[in-house]
Amino acid sequence: MRISAGAAKQLVHSGTEVAFLDIREAFAYGEGHPLFAVPCPYSRLEHRIARLVPRLDVPVVLIDDGDGVSERAEKRLADCGYTDIRIVGRGMAAWRNAGFPVYAGVNVPSKTLGEILEHDHHPDFIDAPTLARWMDGRAHFRFFDARPPEEFRKFRIEGARCLPNGELAHRLDAVADDDTTPIVVTCAGRTRGILGVLGLRAAGVRNPVYALENGTQGWALAGFTLDRGASPDPFPELDAAGFDASRRRAMRLKEAGVSFVSPETASRMLAERTRTTFLFDLRTADEQARNPCPGATPVLGGQLVQATDQYVGVRHARLILVDDTGLRAALAALFLTTLGFEPHVVALDDTEAVKAPLAKPVLPPAVQEVDARQAMDLVRTKGARLLDLRASADYETSHLAGAAWTIRPKLDADIPDDTQRAVLFGEPDVTAAAALDLAERGIECVVLADSPAQCKEAGWTLEAAAPFTRERAIDRIWFTHSRHDGDREASLRYLAWEIGLMKQLDPQERAEFRDLKLPA
Repeated sequence: MRISAGAAKQLVHSGTEVAFLDIREAFAYGEGHPLFAVPCPYSRLEHRIARLVPRLDVPVVLIDDGDGVSERAEKRLADCGYTDIRIVGRGMAAWRNAGFPVYAGVNVPSKTLGEILEHDHHPDFIDAPTLARWMDGRAHFRFFDARPPEEFRKFRIEGARCLPNGELAHRLDAVADDDTTPIVVTCAGRTRGILGVLGLRAAGVRNPVYALENGTQGWALAGFTLDRGASPDPFPELDAAGFDASRRRAMRLKEAGVSFVSPETASRMLAERTRTTFLFDLRTADEQARNPCPGATPVLGGQLVQATDQYVGVRHARLILVDDTGLRAALAALFLTTLGFEPHVVALDDTEAVKAPLAKPVLPPAVQEVDARQAMDLVRTKGARLLDLRASADYETSHLAGAAWTIRPKLDADIPDDTQRAVLFGEPDVTAAAALDLAERGIECVVLADSPAQCKEAGWTLEAAAPFTRERAIDRIWFTHSRHDGDREASLRYLAWEIGLMKQLDPQERAEFRDLKLPA
């Protein structure tokens, strides 16, 4: 079914469940998309859709560049069992022509939330020169990086300890000497620092708490050096008193209106067929391994808030958040409520008590695999085309001689009509999806299962490629992509973009962000 851009926008703001999916690749999405459009690129559609949109009869709205990709995606989604699929006619061109706001970047709803909360609740900031003076003067304070360990390893400010949002409030008694020592929270930009300060305030932390203004980017722009490749310390363990303190802070949020439900109630919610309900486990990987919660998606609470559109594809969905003391989940719930979702916290020791139906994704059929020598024979003697479907950056670095880089939405343009056979190289979900499309053109496909190193041992030459242009590498986000690599102008553009997000909102979009109710 084709609908207008206006009808799509009305549905997004209706207060009912809807999956608004931008099926363009990362480059186009990063350059500009509707605020609440969730990235679900056609190249990985079947692989991602079951996790993003678990209920098959929820309305699904697709938007592309008016280039026919939505029609292909509609067919694939119908094959997966989705029953209510709508296409925005003429795609993003229609959205822009209607005068609706268009947003660059990624995780925009979450970043917009950070700016709204900064405007409404005025967290305290510390600028980079002042922080540097504190460090040089050996002032007594505690300094934490709110990002997850994998981001922390890329770069950090020396002296910062990796303790992501939620974890810091949960483990505060293990890292803070008293309730008077100042605490500084940083991230790469603004959002997680702002939410980190407000989360500690909501949990009743009495210490003076500051967000580093503009995070690591503000630090670098002030002329200070970032430390790269640091290994994060393990998260500190809590003793019995620490767990009790975490539980008391969680109850403070319960009294402020965060919904806590029993495992039985959560299980009933998850079993309902008329609502989309997601189950997330906000504990650490070690905690999950010791006491698994079957069917739950593992994610740190700060990341679920920071990048909600990577985990939840249905607007106004219900979220069940599992935790032990309840504090990490309650803090996430506090912010997820402001984003327009319906979160509920389950604080329990027996995670098996939550019963969640396991999602059953409908993936493209498996494709026959061949080794390097078999693939070489198909290319050299049977005229098969060798297609590299890995990330374009990987292809640039090293690829098999004779391989052409392509991506699923470009197959029709990149593969000549006289092609009869193809050898595909890439991740299983990506190659299977591409093979499905190529089969409809009568092209027989196999997948090269060996690694590049194994192919080299078999006699295949490896080559590097010239750097791709932005227009060719459509699988990459190019929007201020070099801001963490010393590109001052990119950092300035990014921060100006982030600070300016609130001004872009139209009245309907602004109304989607609910007021944050901090405990007294």
